[in-house]
Amino acid sequence: MSVHFEEITKETLYIALEIINSNSQYNLIENERAHRELAEIEEKLLNTDTTSVFIKLDDTYIGVMDYLMENPKDQCPWLGLLMIHGDYQGFGFGTQAYALYESDMNERGLARTRIGVIRENVKAKQFWESLGFLYIKTAISENGKEIFIYEKNFPKEA
Repeated sequence: MSVHFEEITKETLYIALEIINSNSQYNLIENERAHRELAEIEEKLLNTDTTSVFIKLDDTYIGVMDYLMENPKDQCPWLGLLMIHGDYQGFGFGTQAYALYESDMNERGLARTRIGVIRENVKAKQFWESLGFLYIKTAISENGKEIFIYEKNFPKEA
């Protein structure tokens, strides 16, 4: 069993909302509310700037991912969200999904990617550091949160 991606559409957005709301701790850290509304998820995931996909295990929706191919501020791709449904965490699916993303970016000729982690999100910092991401700087988000910026260079494929 391996993970694959499927595009998120307006018709399947309610599934993404359910996955995001299964992570109430993250929602509290990100915006002081345990649950998100469909309209705000639509704004976040169904826009023209980013690519939003489901992480699927065979036919089961187990997570969501949202990324920007090139941030105009630094010309780097950014992985804005990688979230596994609360029921499926701890089985290595986030690691598999990231490996698939990295392979896809590598095939497109990109050399690295960046992420931002809210300072209070210790679990996420540990996860990304375990995948080889290195801290490069601290920034302040639009809503005043301290964000640790991490970067990972992709290994060159032979």
